[in-house]
Amino acid sequence: MASIISRNVNKLRFLNSRLAQCRSPMPSPPIPDRTLPLLQSALPLGIGIQSFAMYQRCLFSTSTATVNPENQGDANSGEGEKSGESNKSSDGGRAVRGGPISWLSFLLVVATGAGVLFYYDREKKQHIEEINNASKAVKQGPSAGKAAIGGPFNLINHDGKNVTDRDFLGKWTLIYFGFTHCPDICPDELQKLATAVDKIKEKGIEIVPVFISVDPERDTVEQVREYVKEFHPKLIGLTGTSDEIRSVARAYRVYYMKTAEEDSDYLVDHSIVMYLMSPNMQFVKFFGKNNDVDALADGVVKEIKQYKKQ
Repeated sequence: MASIISRNVNKLRFLNSRLAQCRSPMPSPPIPDRTLPLLQSALPLGIGIQSFAMYQRCLFSTSTATVNPENQGDANSGEGEKSGESNKSSDGGRAVRGGPISWLSFLLVVATGAGVLFYYDREKKQHIEEINNASKAVKQGPSAGKAAIGGPFNLINHDGKNVTDRDFLGKWTLIYFGFTHCPDICPDELQKLATAVDKIKEKGIEIVPVFISVDPERDTVEQVREYVKEFHPKLIGLTGTSDEIRSVARAYRVYYMKTAEEDSDYLVDHSIVMYLMSPNMQFVKFFGKNNDVDALADGVVKEIKQYKKQ
C-alpha cells in the first residue's frame, strides 16, 4: 500500500510541473461520484481532490491537443461561424462597400468618349469642307505655265525674212519643233497639225501653224521652204543659226540633241510637243504625241473658248 501511495505522489509531482506550463485552463469533465471514494482512499489527505481535479484538467487539455485534432478543426470552424455571424451582424449596421467602378464613374467615361468622338467627327467634316472649298476656288487657266514657257525670239522664215515673236501678236498659233530630215515622227505630227488647223477653221477659229527647225546645220531657208509646202499652205517654217535655235528651244523648254553620225547623215532626238500660244504670244497649253487629230482640234477649241471667257 505504501508503494502505491509513493508512486501516486511521484505522478502528482510530475503533473504539478505540467500544470505550470498550462496557460489557458480548459473546462474539465465532471468526475463521477463513484470514483471519489476510491480516490480518497488512494490519495493522502494533504493532496486532496482539488489537486487531482487540476491534474485531470491538464491531462484533458494535452490529450485534446494531440489526440483529437478534428475537434480543434470543429472548434475553429465554430469560431469561424461565430466570426462570420459577427461580421454579418456588423455589416448589417453599416453600408456595404461598393465595387472599383461606380455608376458615376461609368457615366463619366461614356460621356467623355462621346465627346471625343463628336469632336473628331466635327474636325473631320470641317477639314473635308475646307478641301472642297479650296478645290472649287482653284480655277484652271492658262496662267499656270505663262512664266515657264515661251519668250522672245528672232529667226528667219522660209521666205528668207527676219521674223520675231511680235510678228505673231493678235493671232492664235500652234508651234511645233522638228527637223526636215526626220524620217517619220515629224511628218506624222505636221500632218496632224495641218488637219487639225482645217478642223478648227470649220468652227470659225483661225490658227497659224508654225514649224521651227532644231537642225540649223542642214535646215536652210530653201530646205525649210520645200518642206513646209508638203503639209499646209499656211504653215510657216522658221530656222536660224545654232545660237538662235538654242535660245528659242530653251525659252520653250524643248529638248533636242544630235544622235550618232553615219557618214554625213544623222538624226536629231527632240521633244514631240505642240504649243498653243495666245494672241499675246503667251503660253496656253501644250499637246503631246498621244493626242490624235480630233483630240488636238477639240482641245484647242476648248482652250480658246475658256480663254475668251476670262
